[in-house]
Formats: sequence, C-alpha cells, structure tokens
Amino acid sequence: MATTRTTITVDLDLLEEIKRRALDLHSTVSEFFQDSARERLSRIHEKAKPFRLTPVDTGGYQPGVDVNDNAALLDIMER
Repeated sequence: MATTRTTITVDLDLLEEIKRRALDLHSTVSEFFQDSARERLSRIHEKAKPFRLTPVDTGGYQPGVDVNDNAALLDIMER
C-alpha cells in the first residue's frame, strides 16, 4: 500500500497518551493513528441494522379523546 507523509496538529496530552498506547501495543505512533482512523471510518460507514415494527391493535381511542387537541390529550395523560 502506498503511503505519504503529512503533518497534523494534536493536543500534547493526547499525543502523550497515543505514544503510551502505541508502546503498549508494540506499535508505532503512525500505525496507531492509521488503525484509529480506519476504525472510526468503519463505524461511520456501518449501516443501521434493519428492524421490524409489529403493529398492535389497542382497540382505538378512549371515549371523549380528541387526538387533534394537544391540550386535552396532555390533560388526559396527566390524570
């Protein structure tokens, strides 16, 4: 795989932690950045898992409920 050199700006405390983690993983800082970037990109590209809603028959609205009147609905729900 072709590589290129670049310059980025990183907070000093973040860079120190990255260096420690890379050392713990027997990796270079460059490899750590690349692995982290690949992981982040893969999460961005993941598709949401499909799901299915099952309709439920609740028997309709309660008597006297006007679903077009928000204030009345709120009043009924707070009882």
